[in-house]
Amino acid sequence: MTDLISLADIQHAAARIRRVARVTPLIDVSLSLPLAASASRLLLKCENLQPAGAFKIRGACNMLACLGDAERARGVVTYSSGNHGQSLALAAHLIGTRAVIVMPTTAPGVKVRGARRYGAEVLFEGTTTLERKSRAEAEAASRGLTMVPPFDHPWIIEGQGTAGLEILEQCPDVRTVYVPVGGGGLISGIATAVKGLNPEVRVVGVEPAGAPKMSTSLAAGHPVTLPKTSSVADGLLAVRPGEITFAHVQARVDDVVTVEDTAILHALRWLFAEARLVVEPSGAITVAAALAGAGHPAAGPMVAVLSGGNVEPDAFARYLTAP
Repeated sequence: MTDLISLADIQHAAARIRRVARVTPLIDVSLSLPLAASASRLLLKCENLQPAGAFKIRGACNMLACLGDAERARGVVTYSSGNHGQSLALAAHLIGTRAVIVMPTTAPGVKVRGARRYGAEVLFEGTTTLERKSRAEAEAASRGLTMVPPFDHPWIIEGQGTAGLEILEQCPDVRTVYVPVGGGGLISGIATAVKGLNPEVRVVGVEPAGAPKMSTSLAAGHPVTLPKTSSVADGLLAVRPGEITFAHVQARVDDVVTVEDTAILHALRWLFAEARLVVEPSGAITVAAALAGAGHPAAGPMVAVLSGGNVEPDAFARYLTAP
């Protein structure tokens, strides 16, 4: 049986990462809601404003802080669709150790450039999580590097969960929290923090309809590997949830819903027009779910976590003008 992390674990992580990870703002956009949703109060947790542009800096900083000196000195390696890679590159740069990032061949250029900007070596392997994970493991073995997984590790989950602590501090009366679901690290941490502070708050995971790895796994009762995934939300295309993250979601998340790409792009445009925020599709997915009232939100304030803002300018322009 998988041991679950605790609220205290996340509180300790918050102390470790506070010099690097920002306490991101919680913005109330209720006045800008469409008329059909105007009875609700919606707030945005702006993780797109983190260093390196995504929530991933929280987990990366926490894990590097927890490693031993010898493990850090050897250098670190990870596999990432982009945001974790950028964040680990930055965290490694700040402590003066090398980082090797294995990204998919389809990784957006903005995320590749971001990792390289912080001095990381970027390698490319396949298009799925499992392909780049295998390459990263081979690099770790051949070079003696320390693996820093993108989501399926207690220290990563603890770091990501610090966003949940902030949500409850910034909005104590929150009733529903929407969280993007890729490999499951962010929702595992946020659900642990939120339920630890107030078990009555609903936590709803949101994943693309073309990448329903967590909802499929929950229905099966165990982690399932999808044959393929496809979505405009490139940060949420894992083909399989983690073993550890699945256990957390199964135990602590109230619902996991799926959203079509058309709704994701509508939410992205709405965020730009109404909140003046640049958010990548993987981050906008929660607003799509909130605007649709997915996951049976409880009466009262809703928080949508905007997980990242790393998007190619040309692609963003296309998203804004898409029909």
